[in-house]
Amino acid sequence: MTAVRKRSVTIRGHRTSFSIEQPFFDELEAIAATRAISLAALVAEIDAARDRNANLSSALRVFVLRHARAASAPPLR
Repeated sequence: MTAVRKRSVTIRGHRTSFSIEQPFFDELEAIAATRAISLAALVAEIDAARDRNANLSSALRVFVLRHARAASAPPLR
């Protein structure tokens, strides 16, 4: 089991933090790199789109899960 680690980024001009396991963080970095954007920019996108009843850490994990599922889904015909 991977320990949860607290991290901080600056989004829209203010520092915010989230707590996330290393494998999820690694995937977020990989997704940001693939999209040629910074990790902070990706976190800002996810933050802007999340349900305000969900915390940022949970929204990041769900984003990674959805991204992985979409990548492994068979192509539509």
